[in-house]
Amino acid sequence: MGDRCDVGGARAIRRAIDSASQAPLLQQLVAECRTYPELEREIYRCIDEGGTVRDRASEKLTEIRIGLRQTRDDIYSKLQNIVQAQGAALQETVITQRSDRYVLAVKSSHKDRVPGVVHDTSATGLTLFVEPHSTVPLNNRMRQSLKLEEREIERILRVLSAQVGEVVPDVQALMAVLTTLDLATARARYSRWGGWGAGAMGGRSPATAAGAASVVGVARAAGGGQPVVAVDFVTDPSTRVVAITGPNTGGKTATLKTVGMVTLMARAGLFVPAQSPVRLPWLAPVLADIGDEQSLQQNLSTFSGHVRRIAQILGELTANALVLLDEVGAGTDPSEGSALAIALLVHLAERARLTVATTHYSELKLLKYQNPHFENASVEFDEATLSPTYRLLWGIPGRSNALAIARRLGLAEGVIDRAAHHLGFGSQEVNRLIAELENQRREQQQKVAEAIALHGEAERLHREISHKAEQLRSRYRELREQQEQEVSAAIHQARKEVGRVIRKLQKGNEQRRNRRKRASRPCCPRSQRPPIRS
Repeated sequence: MGDRCDVGGARAIRRAIDSASQAPLLQQLVAECRTYPELEREIYRCIDEGGTVRDRASEKLTEIRIGLRQTRDDIYSKLQNIVQAQGAALQETVITQRSDRYVLAVKSSHKDRVPGVVHDTSATGLTLFVEPHSTVPLNNRMRQSLKLEEREIERILRVLSAQVGEVVPDVQALMAVLTTLDLATARARYSRWGGWGAGAMGGRSPATAAGAASVVGVARAAGGGQPVVAVDFVTDPSTRVVAITGPNTGGKTATLKTVGMVTLMARAGLFVPAQSPVRLPWLAPVLADIGDEQSLQQNLSTFSGHVRRIAQILGELTANALVLLDEVGAGTDPSEGSALAIALLVHLAERARLTVATTHYSELKLLKYQNPHFENASVEFDEATLSPTYRLLWGIPGRSNALAIARRLGLAEGVIDRAAHHLGFGSQEVNRLIAELENQRREQQQKVAEAIALHGEAERLHREISHKAEQLRSRYRELREQQEQEVSAAIHQARKEVGRVIRKLQKGNEQRRNRRKRASRPCCPRSQRPPIRS
């Protein structure tokens, strides 16, 4: 919408919201909006889409513009006649303008052929821009008409502005509502695109709660064709300060910016670029000191610039603030800088919800073991390839790896040995212990990866065995059903055979009884026998 209030669009939006039965909050938002359709129609009657005042805005403006067009046509007619009559004297047969007056481009050698007022010359001096005497009155009349047009347009705009001025509070309120709806729509469209659909960013809706742990799932950034390394930022609810250490170009500042970006996106109601669910405490405001504030104009050194920014941060601090500090305490004497950094982080641990600070100071790595509100994190660095992995490691402070990097880059071994000697046994021992912890972590990660792989293989075998067992159970059921059917068929057939045999036996018994009956009857006397006829 920009800075223009589309009243017609607002009216259409209000009608759409009023007709929606399940949008009570939106209906409440637009309930008091006034759009003034009569004023809108008057404005569009007077001004076109390009912002030009229309001829119909007033009768006087209509008359002025009709006269202007007539005067312009008369000027063109006279100049066209001169072009046809004196074409050889002209540098170009084109009518042009100089100082809002119509002129002809006349050859300087033929200026007497076209008498008039010279308003301009070309850079070479070979061309004169001449207003012929015959068109001077017409040009004067046109200039006067232009002045009248300008005054009439100003009067029309003044009248319209006065009408708008009478309803400025309502228009401003309408603009605020439209801006709110516009931002909400933009957030919704971004979140719809930012989900897990085809071509989407791959984001999730963050969950916020006042007492939630600080969790930024696995936040990701656009890779630009490069592999994307997720930042797994997870802290305990009691953690107030996270000190991120590690080598330069290792990704400390990128992690800092990622946490700030995700927090601001969540506060704005946007999906955040993460693969896993994201939970965040409500962090407000977000206060950051990132980058070099050196300024010659303001007589600020790097350290002075940081201190000025930090002083502003402390002045705006609240209990729910997120504070991001890049290279805290840098730019001055290391001992004083580390002391100032420790004091500052302890101060922030007592007053801010969460502080994330990057540093190279070893003293800050020990705060975790002195204060339960502190946590260490480091960015991983591959010494074999002298390149960062950009993975964030928790619970282990990082090393700057300056000597290892210098050795890999070919610095003289004697210089490195002397630097190690000046570094002191304590520092070397701490670095050695950190290196051992990193090795142990890598071994644990490798074992975890192997365990995950074995677990996956076991699950695959379990699924395969379960599938085969189910197949065997299904085959057993089929065979049992088949056997039951065969047994039932055999029993049925046997019953039929038994029935047939029984019926056969019953029939034989009946025949024997009939024979016995016939055999037991007495013979009849010959005299009683019926006569035999021949």
